[in-house]
Amino acid sequence: MEMSRPQLDRTRLAALPRWHVEVKDETGSTNADAAAAAREGAAEGLVVTADSQTAGRGRLGRTWVSPPRAGLAVSVLLRPATDVSGWGWLPLLGGVALAEAVRAVTGLEPALKWPNDLLIGGRKCAGLLAEVPLPGAVVIGIGLNVSLRPEELPETPTGLPATSLLLAGAAAADRTALLVVLLERLGAHYDAWQAAGGDPDKSGLRDAYLRMCATLGRQVSVMLPGGTTDLTGEAVTVDTEGRLVVRTATGDRPVAAGDVVHLR
Repeated sequence: MEMSRPQLDRTRLAALPRWHVEVKDETGSTNADAAAAAREGAAEGLVVTADSQTAGRGRLGRTWVSPPRAGLAVSVLLRPATDVSGWGWLPLLGGVALAEAVRAVTGLEPALKWPNDLLIGGRKCAGLLAEVPLPGAVVIGIGLNVSLRPEELPETPTGLPATSLLLAGAAAADRTALLVVLLERLGAHYDAWQAAGGDPDKSGLRDAYLRMCATLGRQVSVMLPGGTTDLTGEAVTVDTEGRLVVRTATGDRPVAAGDVVHLR
């Protein structure tokens, strides 16, 4: 049975405390919109979302496109008071919040693939992208496949098959409800992380991420930035800087950025 694809509930989203949610019928990229607003002085808490996104961006300049009202495209502007050295945890924080929201609304059991994918049943259902449009500001963008049918699923660059909440068996996946719970969980984790001075252990963020991370304990191949080095080994942990630690034949290697493939 196919899910309906209603518009986002602007009235419900406008009533959310702490967040200023801008809902657009269509835009090129919610991340680009939030970044432009940040450069114009927008305050922390701006949320840009759209029923249709025509030029969504992923990591490494990749595109992310979804049929109108079939996915959730949302970008959140934060202005952390913590030291910038710890900001690498913010996309991971967003992943934890998203996984908790999906579980709460749909009953599905999502997992996180380091650094920025949400998986259901081993298939990619969402991606995250964090950008720093100017000093002192971070935009966290999330693209979640909600009601896409098989023929509408995007191709994933690392060969990981895609899915949507509908295809994964969600009995209900209202986009407005998902966004409301996502923002609630994002706010709670962000507040705890800030209160702990950006410490992922004291805030409980690292522990929450480790529990959800499907990459750990697996053999992985990591294509490092620049595409010149392929690192293979066992993913053993995520360190206090948010880096994936890969155990290779020559020792443990922390990876700050890269494309990770889960090996069978």
